[in-house]
Amino acid sequence: MTGAPFAHRHLLGIEDLSAEEIVRVLDLAETFVEISERPIKKVPTLRGKTVINLFMEPSTRTRTSFEIAAKRLSADAINISGSTSSTTKGETLLDTARNLQAMAPDVIVIRHSSSGAPHFIAKHVGAAVINAGDGTHEHPTQALLDCATIRKHKGKIAGLTIAICGDIAHSRVARSDLLALTKLGAKVRLSGPRTMLPAGVEQLGAEVHPRIESAVADADVVMMLRIQQERLDHGATKTSLFPNTREYSRYFGLGNRVAAMLKPDAIIMHPGPINRGVELDPGIADGARSVILDQVTYGVAVRMALLYLLGGGTRPEE
Repeated sequence: MTGAPFAHRHLLGIEDLSAEEIVRVLDLAETFVEISERPIKKVPTLRGKTVINLFMEPSTRTRTSFEIAAKRLSADAINISGSTSSTTKGETLLDTARNLQAMAPDVIVIRHSSSGAPHFIAKHVGAAVINAGDGTHEHPTQALLDCATIRKHKGKIAGLTIAICGDIAHSRVARSDLLALTKLGAKVRLSGPRTMLPAGVEQLGAEVHPRIESAVADADVVMMLRIQQERLDHGATKTSLFPNTREYSRYFGLGNRVAAMLKPDAIIMHPGPINRGVELDPGIADGARSVILDQVTYGVAVRMALLYLLGGGTRPEE
């Protein structure tokens, strides 16, 4: 596939992308889905390139899909986790970045608990940097795969009503999804406990609904989010945002009662990991309207597209 060079050296957030650039990534990802369906799932697109996955927070889907994406493009993928890195010995993030740069990687994928860490890394390395989630700021590749999944099932994004429900305040997924979906013309509703709704979020183009029932009514897509326990403080503050998980599930979870209010063709999404029985009933998570596993599938394709665009790959002609 040919075309103009991607306008960005890094992918640090959806905020930096135009609607046209988002669509370009989604279109390219569609072409990479086919590679994942081949008997031999490999093309020489990034042969000779090196991708370092620097994950300073735990991850299953994002880290694994980046590794698979790199390997399917024939790149060398190196995985580094926080528990096995020299940061446990006191090494600073800057020193880590400089040492990685000395090894001449082509792409560094970073997940970090501090908002802005990928931006900091990008200023100090020559490699392309991809934000795989930074604190409560953004998770741009998740938003792109969510958009790809919605477009696959609904045929479009413009004009859709999309409800995002749960712990909005601490969710980097919610922020990136909101930015991407509104740029592509969707109407986004946010719902969650008032203690988990960030002040002024309406200024980003969202409608805020204090009750999940009104948020999901007539929605085309419902995205459920888990409680971000790891982002909450320890001690008394940890549980002060809601009484308990049983109460949370009753008023803000997607169970059979609320699911009965959805449009018959509404799709249900979740970025994972799911806390079954809290924000999402197991039967609904595994039900016919759930496209959660399709999100995982598109995660590989979207990350292949981004590695291709930022890693300087050459697309095979076959």
